[in-house]
Amino acid sequence: MLPRFSVLLLLSQAVAGALPLPPDTVQQPLYAQVNEPPNGISVPFFASVERLARLVDIAYCVGTTGLSRPFECASRCKDFPTLDLVTTWNTGVLMSDSCGYIAVDHGANLQPEPTAKVYGSDVSAVDKKHGAIIVAFRGTYSITNTVVDLSTVPQEYVPYPSPDDGGDQPPGDPKHNCDNCTVHMGFLASWKIAREDVLPTLKPLRTKYPDYPIYLVGHSLGGAVAALAALEMNVALGWDNLVVTTFGEPRVGNEGFVRFLNGVFDLAGESTDVEKQTYRRLTHVDDPVPLLPLSEWGFRSHAGEIFISKSDLSPSPEDIWSCVGDYDPNCIAGSEGETLSVTRHVIAARDPQSSLWSSWIRKFWGFPSRLKLWQLLFAHRDYFWRLGVCVPGGDPLDWGRDRYPNISSNDEL
Repeated sequence: MLPRFSVLLLLSQAVAGALPLPPDTVQQPLYAQVNEPPNGISVPFFASVERLARLVDIAYCVGTTGLSRPFECASRCKDFPTLDLVTTWNTGVLMSDSCGYIAVDHGANLQPEPTAKVYGSDVSAVDKKHGAIIVAFRGTYSITNTVVDLSTVPQEYVPYPSPDDGGDQPPGDPKHNCDNCTVHMGFLASWKIAREDVLPTLKPLRTKYPDYPIYLVGHSLGGAVAALAALEMNVALGWDNLVVTTFGEPRVGNEGFVRFLNGVFDLAGESTDVEKQTYRRLTHVDDPVPLLPLSEWGFRSHAGEIFISKSDLSPSPEDIWSCVGDYDPNCIAGSEGETLSVTRHVIAARDPQSSLWSSWIRKFWGFPSRLKLWQLLFAHRDYFWRLGVCVPGGDPLDWGRDRYPNISSNDEL
């Protein structure tokens, strides 16, 4: 289902695409700056993030066909026999459309190879039991509306505790200072509402299971909410046992916010081992959402990106690679959606008449014609599986599709 204005955007895209570019303009092909694709990720790490993709897909059962105890749903819950559901929340579309669940994975007695990983952590012992606390944030079926409705009104962001948590001044630790930070008002509203269910549930769970790391996962809008949740838990509450994995996360805030998030999760370095990062932001080729809200509106992407380069399902470890910094031309920043932004500005400067239609579309609809918003139905959902349909077997296009045969059960868990 498309947002109310997306059909019109498809028409505008077609009109703009039919206009020829000036003769002296060279349109760069995808990945024109890259001679060879970067190296892929390891099989154990692939298994870890693929598992988390299935867990975030289950969040779409909240508010639709349902998620019940111990951990049962119409979708892929049977893949996780060691999970116990703790709670779900669903604020509804009139309350920022925040949905999700919290579960505890008590793990299982495994016999992995010495190099296998459990939730991305090295495993060196046989028959060792592992656990984790899972917090999954569902996406929204109207992500474009969510981005547009409030993106023109940036909200000041302060990461120190709210008055509800007994704080009204930023702590002395420089880590808590977020200078000139603004975020998308709608994303912040979603977290503020969700936090009333999430934090009171997590606090006793951390006390009960002090050795269990907290895994925050989110798709689409849920990825943005997971980012804000992780910052508050880390900075304001001092929780350092967090691992964040988002799929199709939109841009959350401005340049100041990006610097702050990169610093908190140590994402600023160019030589960071992606498989050891505590924040992983997965993007998919042609997915428009990681490029929204627009850079023209002051929003920026943060580091920690892991790029799925294969357009159709299903990807393999060699199709996925880590990205460098906030803007890596080998990844989503080098997609046609971003490079054409610069190209069209240059065209307009050289020949204003040639960009008349593109300027009109931008002015009238609020989006540049370069974005492929029809991919909201495809690339934005194709993260290992087609996410977002909580029916038996998942999305009907996944029916009959084998589980990833190149991954053993030991690697997966």
